[in-house]
Amino acid sequence: MPKQMKAVALLSGGLDSALAIKLILNQGIDVVALQHVLPFIAEKKDYAGQLAERFGIPLIKLEAGEDYIEIVRNPRYGYGYRMNPCTDCRIYMLREAKRVAEEIGAGFLITGDVLAQRPMSQNIDALRLEEREAALQGMILRPLSAKLLPKTVPERKGWVDRDSLLGIRGKSKRRQIHLAREFGLDGYRYPVGGCLLTNKEFSLRVKALFEQKGKVTKKDVLLLKIGRHYSCASSRIIVGRKERENRLLLELKSPEDYVFEVPGYGSPITLLQGPMDEVAKELAARLTARYSDADTREVVVEYRTDSKTESIVVELGLLQGPV
Repeated sequence: MPKQMKAVALLSGGLDSALAIKLILNQGIDVVALQHVLPFIAEKKDYAGQLAERFGIPLIKLEAGEDYIEIVRNPRYGYGYRMNPCTDCRIYMLREAKRVAEEIGAGFLITGDVLAQRPMSQNIDALRLEEREAALQGMILRPLSAKLLPKTVPERKGWVDRDSLLGIRGKSKRRQIHLAREFGLDGYRYPVGGCLLTNKEFSLRVKALFEQKGKVTKKDVLLLKIGRHYSCASSRIIVGRKERENRLLLELKSPEDYVFEVPGYGSPITLLQGPMDEVAKELAARLTARYSDADTREVVVEYRTDSKTESIVVELGLLQGPV
């Protein structure tokens, strides 16, 4: 083994990536964990940070830029069941991991891939495609399924012991859970997907946003994650559901966005983005009144931008649900 052999491991915070790292650490190889912070991931706990601390290894957090949003908008290899471009996403992460590996002098990459666990992105053809597109042929070690895959460069050169790797296939997590108990490993994310692009409602929001805006920013994506969302022609209406969301909407609004609120009552903050014609203005006002604490049939709703404030009186009525 070359002196101070080092590997970069993609650490999602899930069980598979944690076990992959543990198997390589057990072989005396230095591992640097890499967590991709993607705008469409819903992660409430820092599982990756907890696992890196547990293993005693460095963790690099790499935040995706707006180039990643454009990949989601126009994936070369298409979408999965919803708006999830799994193959393009994997290629993006591997390319970024390769760049990090070159910067820190790591010899190869580690992932928690399990053969045939996901039909689109973890079949043999997809894995080969990802390696080729990321220019990483033979340099990605997948410890959980290594014995079912062709030998990688680290295995051929003797940097890692192939006999100590595994041959797991399929969707079942029984073997991985057993190994986690054997290793005394906890603090990982349970096998539930964190990608919001696989969610039906959120995918519809993303699709509508792409149709309405030519340039989508990370701030736009953050707004997709909060509030009730409505479409009105080429405008978008977002209604806060609680105090925290109201604060976020005010923090994330653009100067040209209209802010709707019912003065004198407990009221949501509502953002109107895009053109404000009479139909969009009245719908935004009605939604604000509907979700406020106003107890009168006619409700005065204030709307403002950074430069002016006006008001409109609306009568409460039935409305369609959020998109």
